[in-house]
This record gives sequence, structure tokens and C-alpha cells, in this order.
Amino acid sequence: MTTESAPTRRLNSDQRNAFAASWLGWMMDAFDYFIIVLVYADIAAEFHVSLEQIAFLTTITLIMRPVGAYLFGLWADRVGRRIPLIVDVCFYSIVGFLCAFAPNFTVLFILRLLYGIGMGGEWGLGAALTMEKVPRERRGFFSGVLQAGYSAGYLLASLAFLLVHSALGLNWRWLFVLSILPALISLIIRARVKESEVWENTRDRMQKKNTSIKAVFFNGKVLRRFIYLVLLMAAFNWMSHGTQDIYPTFLKATDHGGAGLDAAVAGWIAVVYNLGAIVGCIILGSLSDRWGRKATIILGAVLTLPLIPIFAFSHTAGLLCLGSALIQFTTQGAWGAIPAHLNEMSPNAIRGFYPGVTYQLGNVIAAFNLPIQQYLATRIGYPWAMTITVAGAAVAVILLTAFGKQAKAIDFHSEEPDAVAAAGEAAPA
Repeated sequence: MTTESAPTRRLNSDQRNAFAASWLGWMMDAFDYFIIVLVYADIAAEFHVSLEQIAFLTTITLIMRPVGAYLFGLWADRVGRRIPLIVDVCFYSIVGFLCAFAPNFTVLFILRLLYGIGMGGEWGLGAALTMEKVPRERRGFFSGVLQAGYSAGYLLASLAFLLVHSALGLNWRWLFVLSILPALISLIIRARVKESEVWENTRDRMQKKNTSIKAVFFNGKVLRRFIYLVLLMAAFNWMSHGTQDIYPTFLKATDHGGAGLDAAVAGWIAVVYNLGAIVGCIILGSLSDRWGRKATIILGAVLTLPLIPIFAFSHTAGLLCLGSALIQFTTQGAWGAIPAHLNEMSPNAIRGFYPGVTYQLGNVIAAFNLPIQQYLATRIGYPWAMTITVAGAAVAVILLTAFGKQAKAIDFHSEEPDAVAAAGEAAPA
């Protein structure tokens, strides 16, 4: 029996291990990424550099993610998903851990550059392996839970910050020390996962028909879709990072319209809004199995717009907590369908790198979000800086999604290596 069986069938141990390892891997990617967001003012003070310079630590991570998605993804399309994923986890775990011992800003910058390569490889391969193994009728649900791992990582980073910084009074370096533990757990689980059946079948068909990865990618439909998905992911990432990256700084800032909250209060607000993000991912991801990927994405982006005033312009901790939790529910809820959507829009033959590279190239376009928001905040204040970036991105997500295609619950066990892409072109909007 294949992994594409009835939606009521429970996952077997291999499917559960694949999903758990991918979820943990993506959670740890987010944990390590958002450590910088939570403590970049502390790092700036220790290394005697400006906040604008420190903001580029997130930028370089995002810029290097497509490199990792391409290198590890292409490797996975040639040799299978399993080994490249294990190597990738080892790589980014070691690099993340070494950040704790960076002696200066330059070394930390280089380590964050390298970490971006590992982070870029993890999402694409983990999502591809998971979506190829879970029942296709339930991809939306598992997509939402998988993407919620990103918010879970942010939540874990927030809790670690409260423990290390507020409760124990330790400096930011200890947060990177902690990052090694869940990554090792992910590695142990992933070592028990079997290779993707879809990849094995596709490899055999491609060998029989003498079809190359290059030929599949440069198919006109596949290439046009690639460009479209990069633009969609740019809008998505700008919307997501626009609501997240600068928000902890805004909550604690006492100038430029900042909320001026205590660091501990700001930390607990981050905990609450990440809970909202997790719930949003799971609910809207699950709804995408019924309503389709496009409808749920558009719903999440539309609901984001009226929440911006509460999210950005409130003056009390209670309202800021409410506004941020609601806007994370909607923006990350829209994200819940993305792992399934990108993998369903990808040809079998290049699913190792296609979804990951489109996602991460979109991230590159959004990589300057934090420096731009920080720059705008010093000119027009934090509330307006966030309003302009988030509203513009949400509108772009709505329009791009509305004019795009979908291939909900498409069968990955197609006979032709590029059948998924062709079917997606013909899928109803």
C-alpha cells in the first residue's frame, strides 16, 4: 500500500518519523533565526555596532538560504531525500552552536551566513519528504502543522529568552548553546526514516525514459511557474517577516513610537502571539484540504489588513498582545497551506530543490525587510514602518494568489516525471 491511501488511515511509523523529524528540523531553524531577532540589541551593545548593522545578520541568513535550498535540493533529487537531510542537520546544528563563541561581529556575520545555507536546505527537503509520504487528502493538515513548527521555534526562542535572559540573567550566547539539543533529537529521528517512495519511482521512470533534471526544469510551464512562485514567496515572506522581525524591538523601544514595555512583558507577548500563529497554521492549513490552497491563503491575507491598527498602534500591553496574536493567526495561517501548495505545484523529478528554492529566493527579495523597517522607524516611527510593509505585502499576496493556479491533493505517483506540473497548469483556480 502506498502513502497515498485513504485519508482515514493512520500514519505508519515511517511516516510519523519523517513528519516529526521535519517538524523538529524546521522548528530549530526558526529557533536559531529568531534568537537574533530577540537579542540583536544586546549583541549590538557587546560588539559596539549599530542596530542597523546587526539587522544585517538576519539579512545575510535570508540571502544565503536559496544557496542551501539549491545545493542540498539538487543533491536530494539525484541521490534521494534522506542522506542530504541528515548532512544538512549536522551542518546547521554545528554552525548554530558555534555562534555562541563568536569573538566579534565579523565572525558572527560569517557564521550566520553559513547558517543560512543550512537553514535553506532544511525546509525544502523536509517539506518534500513529508508531503511525499503523508496521505494526499490530508496534505493541508500536515502542511499546516509542519509550517507551525516555524512559529513553535519562535515560541521556543521566546521562552528560552525569558529563561536565560530574564530569569537566570545570562547573556545572549547561552541561547545558541541551547540550540544544539533539539537539533540532535531531529537527527536521531531522521536517521530512522526510509527513503521517499515517490523519489524512487520517479528516478526509475526517468532512467528508463532518459529524462534529465535539467530538461524537466527548463520545460516552459515549469520555468514560468518557478518565476511566479518566487514572486508569491517574496510577498509571503515580506508579510511574515514584516509582522515578526522588528516587533520585539518595537515592544521594548522607548523612542520612535515604540511601546516602551519591559523586556519580560515583551517576551511574554511574543509567547502569546506565537501561540496564535501555531493555531492559525493548523486551522487554515486543515481548511485548505476542503476549500483549496488558494482560498485559505487569500482568506488569511485579507483578514490581516483590518488587524494592522491594533497590531501596530495600540498603547497598552493587553491590546498589543491581542493585536499581535490575531495578526499572527492570519498571516501564519495563510502560510499553513504553503508546504502542500509548493510541493503540489512541483514536478516529481525536481521536488528536492524546486519548492525550497522558490521559497528561499522569495526570502532573498524580502531579506532587507528588517533593515528597511528599522530605517523607516527612525524616520516615521515603528507603527507606520510596520503598517506600510505589512499592508503592501498582504495586498500582493492576495493578488498573486488570485491569479495563480493550484493542484490540491494531486497524485504524486504519476507516470510522467513532469506530470505534476502539467496537471497543475490544468487545475482549477
